[in-house]
Amino acid sequence: MSTTAQPITFLKGHGTENDFVIIPDPEGRLELSAAEVARLCDRRAGIGADGLLRIVRSAAHPEARAMADAAEWFMDYRNSDGSIAEMCGNGVRVFAHCLERMALAKPGELAVATRAGVRRVTLGEDGSITVGMGRALLPGPGLTVTVDGRSRPARHVDMGNPHAVVFVDSLDEAGRLLEAPGVAPAEAVPNGTNVEFVVDRGPRHVALRVHERGSGETRSCGTGACAVMVAAARRDGLDPAADGETVTYTVDVPGGSLTITERADGEVEMTGPAVVVAEGIVDPSLLKGA
Repeated sequence: MSTTAQPITFLKGHGTENDFVIIPDPEGRLELSAAEVARLCDRRAGIGADGLLRIVRSAAHPEARAMADAAEWFMDYRNSDGSIAEMCGNGVRVFAHCLERMALAKPGELAVATRAGVRRVTLGEDGSITVGMGRALLPGPGLTVTVDGRSRPARHVDMGNPHAVVFVDSLDEAGRLLEAPGVAPAEAVPNGTNVEFVVDRGPRHVALRVHERGSGETRSCGTGACAVMVAAARRDGLDPAADGETVTYTVDVPGGSLTITERADGEVEMTGPAVVVAEGIVDPSLLKGA
């Protein structure tokens, strides 16, 4: 069905100010082109968002059918430029919150299918949402990130999508982040990578700024916060899988704060808020000529 043929219902929400256009499409009938997604996410000519979340039944989406037995709902996530992304941690929280708001899920345990696999979500009675983000992978060797002609070593962390984590003395060293920092070697991240610049705030407490591939600098990045926590723990000599001790860090992002825990079995969990701020209908004319 053409997306321009009829009005599209949407919600607008955010997780620590990482914001999304959410489109319920349970039967997978909409076909949004990259240009149409970019138009919807445009902050001046569209609704405005860091990305778009489409709510689709796993059985109705070709990329998710194999996960349908494990998770009824698939999060079809697109960056603000329309490109496809594997995962979005803040997006999963917002996605789950929308399912609950629409009476498609109840407080408690929920499974969400993503391109990075099934993620387990706990919807708390207090409004908090915890997401099982899977195990972090640390591909080697390390990466080098370059901003304003200065190069720094970075830790390569994969949370279902790639991250380059750079520890700095000041977040100003990240520069303006309007364009993607240079990352080398390029063959280590052939599809690009998110880049996090990190400072210490206290014991097991860090803060970050992030450039998300396909979106630019965002107010928060859930998978990035998880990657940062793992990189900080390893830098601090902590490895729960080896030590048998669960470790928790507070990770501040420009839009708020997230609690990230790495368990002894290697599973990384993220806890934070999710908010819906509006809902409405997209005029079909918005997408004409996108």
